[in-house]
Amino acid sequence: MSFLRRRSAATPTGPDFDVLAMDPGDWPGNLGAGLLPAPDGSCQGVFLRYDLFGGRGPAMIIGNLPEGSPARETGEDEVPFEVVQLLEALENDEPVRVTGTEDTPVMHEDNLLIVRRLTFSESRISCAQFDRSDGVLVTIASWDRPITDDLYRLLKPLPAEMFQTG
Repeated sequence: MSFLRRRSAATPTGPDFDVLAMDPGDWPGNLGAGLLPAPDGSCQGVFLRYDLFGGRGPAMIIGNLPEGSPARETGEDEVPFEVVQLLEALENDEPVRVTGTEDTPVMHEDNLLIVRRLTFSESRISCAQFDRSDGVLVTIASWDRPITDDLYRLLKPLPAEMFQTG
């Protein structure tokens, strides 16, 4: 029976960290989630894809990448993993490059975040990144929608159990 497959060791059972994102119950569109597996079966990151465009592509991708994740290994001016994923999902194959960065202080609950806002050669992309106290890098990439400070109030930890695959 070809449809029965043994689980690969490279399939993570879920992250060992809480994922900071918008609660799926607070989002009016379609939501998808993906896990980044390492060869040893550990989870090297989680990204959530929020679709408000009625199946025509995502409006936003939020990534959570722990220290050591290969997806974090981009150079100073390289396009973040989440932006690449957003463009692939939108079937946009135009070359994009980072044109600038700016650090901005933002409050999230009782914590002060230093948010790095990136600008790109494609002006419809908005992107912001910040490091959590546990070493996880959060990247928010959106298409044709600015990322405002109000968005940070919607971010909350989603428990790792939500992402268990088995």
